[in-house]
Amino acid sequence: MSRFAISDIHGCLKSFKALLKQIDFSKEDELFLLGDYIDRGPDSKGVIDHIWFLQREGYTIKCLKGNHEEMMLDAFFSSEKQSFWLKNGGWNTMASFGGISTSDIPQEYTQWLKNLPCYLETPEYILVHAGLNFEKENPLNDEVAMLWIRNWYHKIDEDWLGNRKIIHGHTPTIRPQIQKQLEYINQHAVLDIDCGCVYDRAGLGYLIAFNLDEKKLHFCPNVDR
Repeated sequence: MSRFAISDIHGCLKSFKALLKQIDFSKEDELFLLGDYIDRGPDSKGVIDHIWFLQREGYTIKCLKGNHEEMMLDAFFSSEKQSFWLKNGGWNTMASFGGISTSDIPQEYTQWLKNLPCYLETPEYILVHAGLNFEKENPLNDEVAMLWIRNWYHKIDEDWLGNRKIIHGHTPTIRPQIQKQLEYINQHAVLDIDCGCVYDRAGLGYLIAFNLDEKKLHFCPNVDR
């Protein structure tokens, strides 16, 4: 049995499948997905459908909400929020559903996204999409920060965190920097596993699986472009 974490798939279904094949993901393993399944990439609907398929087949997959899921859910409530979502990759998600408005997205998808938790805990890790707000007495009470926060490393409360490590995505980070974070994870207790899968830029363009037990990174180049 192995435990893996993946974040920020962003509609890149082929890359997601290729990474699962690369890590030889099996029904004995456990997979944590840290949000941002949708937007920007070509097949957001397909990513969600594949997660559901694997769960029905007996694979253990636990999913978190990301800020892009929250943006899509907010888009149902005002034209301003809908415009914000569409400008941040929502048009690609809409196209994957074959629609031209939010009403074309079936309720089963929005209900699933709405019910996703914002964090998961294991004895060794806190798994979250964006990060934690350590200005709060209990950082796990700030759901907005867990979806959106950036530039928070300098505020980490080591006494509160204890021996746990924080694994997150949300902020695209180049491959060498992620590898350096892993090298020093025992000192700094944090690892960003968003290597900007949807971006064609130097150091980015990879989907990552982090083996939580072996503390090993698996990089899969984007194969959806």
